[in-house]
Amino acid sequence: MTQHNRFSRAALAARAVLVPGTGRRKQTRKRPLARRPRRPDYPRAGRRGWRRWVPSWRLALGSVLMFTATLATVVGIAYARTDIPEDLNAFATQQDTVYYWADGTPMARTGWVSRQEMPLSKIPDHVRWAVLAAENADFYSDHGISAQGITRALWRTVGDGDTQGGSTITQQYVKNVYLSQDQSFSRKFTEMLLAVKLDSHLSKDKILQEYLNTSWFGRGTYGLQRASQAYYGKEVTQLNASEGAFLASLLKGASLYDPAVRPSNHERAVERWRWTLDRMVEIGRLSPAERATYTTFPEPKPPHRPNSAGGQDGYLVQLAESYAKRAGHISDARFDLGGYQIYTTFEKPRMTALARSVRDARKALDPERRKADRSVRFGASTVAADGRILAVYGGPDFEKQAFNESNAATVPAGSAFTPFVYAAGLQHGVTHERNGPRSTVTPETEYDGDDDIPVLTPEGPYWDRSGKMVKGNNDGDESFGRISLHDAMAKSVNSPFLQLGMDAGLKLVRSTAEASGLLPSSFGPPVPAFAMGSSTPSAIRMADAYSTFAARGVHTDPYSVGKVTRNGEPVRLDLPKPRRAVRSDVADEITRSLTQPGVPGVALVGPVAVKAGTTEDDTARWHVGYSPTASTAVVVYRMDLTKSLAPLPLKGLAGGPEDDGKLPALIWNTYTEAMTK
Repeated sequence: MTQHNRFSRAALAARAVLVPGTGRRKQTRKRPLARRPRRPDYPRAGRRGWRRWVPSWRLALGSVLMFTATLATVVGIAYARTDIPEDLNAFATQQDTVYYWADGTPMARTGWVSRQEMPLSKIPDHVRWAVLAAENADFYSDHGISAQGITRALWRTVGDGDTQGGSTITQQYVKNVYLSQDQSFSRKFTEMLLAVKLDSHLSKDKILQEYLNTSWFGRGTYGLQRASQAYYGKEVTQLNASEGAFLASLLKGASLYDPAVRPSNHERAVERWRWTLDRMVEIGRLSPAERATYTTFPEPKPPHRPNSAGGQDGYLVQLAESYAKRAGHISDARFDLGGYQIYTTFEKPRMTALARSVRDARKALDPERRKADRSVRFGASTVAADGRILAVYGGPDFEKQAFNESNAATVPAGSAFTPFVYAAGLQHGVTHERNGPRSTVTPETEYDGDDDIPVLTPEGPYWDRSGKMVKGNNDGDESFGRISLHDAMAKSVNSPFLQLGMDAGLKLVRSTAEASGLLPSSFGPPVPAFAMGSSTPSAIRMADAYSTFAARGVHTDPYSVGKVTRNGEPVRLDLPKPRRAVRSDVADEITRSLTQPGVPGVALVGPVAVKAGTTEDDTARWHVGYSPTASTAVVVYRMDLTKSLAPLPLKGLAGGPEDDGKLPALIWNTYTEAMTK
């Protein structure tokens, strides 16, 4: 090191110099040297070349720590400000409602989406673990996100990598119910934050349950329950591990793995199915021995057209929905959320036979040539003796006409009402012959069966408001002289029952009909015509009221739903209770008196009790019959719904004479014969 290097720059500037001729040294001070300003990144001494531009390890470490701290702060703030949304996506809460036939097979479904929730406890373990093995085997140990999964997802963007996805099940559930399906970085970042927060708020079982109930499985279905029905025609509780492994593959994309979409999907589905089963063995959720039994791919059923509420099914759904809401105390708003399983009382074979019978009867009509054959309507219903509605004919097609003809209280009962008048007389032990000896009414009690006999009151003959004397109105204006009530009912002689109604008292007649099942809203004013069926019951109510006689006097209100569940859990229903309407001996007499009548030209199927009914103005024709187990009512009438609800006359219907009553009798008999066979 040289000598001057020992001194500072300031010392060198203040050196002493020799004064010429004196021999002394003089101290001099030179102007200090200017200092060069040092930049923060000025290279240290000894670092030359490219090394001068490489930051030191201290600087690099500090930068990394600062970046990490900043990132942690940003994520922490974002996490704190991220709340779990209260409102789910619309489809995440919307479900369909499924209706079942009486035998438990699906009948129809309603709702905007095809989804049915199922509690996790009812999903078999092997099905649950098939999904976990395929999607997220570490689900029960992760914290909502997986660093390995995120890394794997990034790797898959640049290569083929593993066959598993990058999102955990929690992330997929968050995306399903809270977020959109776009692939932006901000959506993915929000997804991860929500997944972590959700994982700390909900149990793993709850997250898995909701994921399995909201995931898309193709064929228009959301959730394992609907997917199981769509692909295998069974409940999810009936799936085995092999079928569960296939359904798990659909979570990767039904368009890629549903064999019905395209032929190339079959090979891909089989490969994924095998891999899922092997993966279940790998994670200890399927024994090698059981795995060895699954050698054949569980072929899914071909897709079918979803059940709809069209045709006759629409009328059934309408009746069942209305009854389920009323008996289950379910509000419209809650019912619209869906998720209900409604088990109806309707029997499919009866529905098929009844619809075919009406369709065959329509062939006799020629609306192009005959005016009387236009706007013809058919209402029909079968009700069991215990109140179950077994079948109805509501109209040609619910999607074309929502007006349910079987449930319409628009046309009078006519002479089909007389059995209730007879029952009232027998039940309440009234007297007759007000000017003669008093006696109790029995089946052998005789009344005047002439057609023109006036109706008598205590004050004398009854006159209506138009000043016309009310008289008997027998079919065909036929007179029978003195006739017993039993024979009058057997031969459909109306005039005795017009007088019996006055003798028994119209209030008692009304209470007997109401106890038997006719609705008070269908009753007309208390005038003599009331005994001749001025009330307007529906076909359902008429069949139900006659079933009271089939049940030997015990009545049960008609009902169309026997059980309702929501997401597998039962809903309490207030089903009707049976109650006695008339004595058993009274009901038995009604049945005996109705086992003999017939309709000219129509061969009746027996043994059954049958009553035909017509109205004075010929606007409705009825045919009601019952066996010990069920009652069927058929009504034919004309009504132009585009103009009014007023019934039109039936004269000339199907080219026949007035009041012939053959058409409803043919429908009833064809249907009954089909069910007998």
